Amino acid sequence: MTTARPFQAPSADTGERTAPVGVIRVLTSGDPALVNDHGRLLTERYGFPTVSRCIPDQPDGIHDDATHRTAEPKIVALARELAAEGVGTIVISCAADPALDETRAAVGVPVVGAGSAAAALALGLGRRIGVLGIREEAPPAVAALLGTRLAGSARPEGVRGTRDLRTPEGAEAAVAAAARLVERGADTLLLACTGLTSIGVRSRLEAALGVPVVDPVLAAGLVAAYRRTA
Repeated sequence: MTTARPFQAPSADTGERTAPVGVIRVLTSGDPALVNDHGRLLTERYGFPTVSRCIPDQPDGIHDDATHRTAEPKIVALARELAAEGVGTIVISCAADPALDETRAAVGVPVVGAGSAAAALALGLGRRIGVLGIREEAPPAVAALLGTRLAGSARPEGVRGTRDLRTPEGAEAAVAAAARLVERGADTLLLACTGLTSIGVRSRLEAALGVPVVDPVLAAGLVAAYRRTA
């Protein structure tokens, strides 16, 4: 019997293949476990080291147009810091891909947006993609890539931000909203909020609904892992 093991990127002597991946969190927190949970997941799954940092002064993260705009210069600044410290790749751990183009222009290392990575993976898995997030509409970066294969989007009832997801009621509402998307014809689900990664809902949705569910953090990590082996 073969036992599955986490992906291990091949080693290299220098450069981005061995440097840690910098993970930018858009939810401000003083709790190291919360700040590091996405980076820890990526290390466990793909085997590469990570350095996680959060932007300042956004305890509710990004949940509307105003918080998106406010976060963008902070993300660019933090990416510059991480690049200066020697990370080989940067992951913006937000499915809205805030400041993705600006960050790529500002630093000399590859930058992966969780939203676009998730959309690309979803397109490889299904024909009608349902998007589950914390806003009524799919993030523009995700919707643009999915195009006509976007089957619909849904927000869990009572959820307005990532804090709302971290309650029993928020998790139950996420499952119910995902079920509505499948009822409307989605054959693949895309989690358009990395807060859904933090509550570990992907495996529950797949077991309950019988369709593939794309986690944005894992999708971004897959792209980062590929880049490290290129």
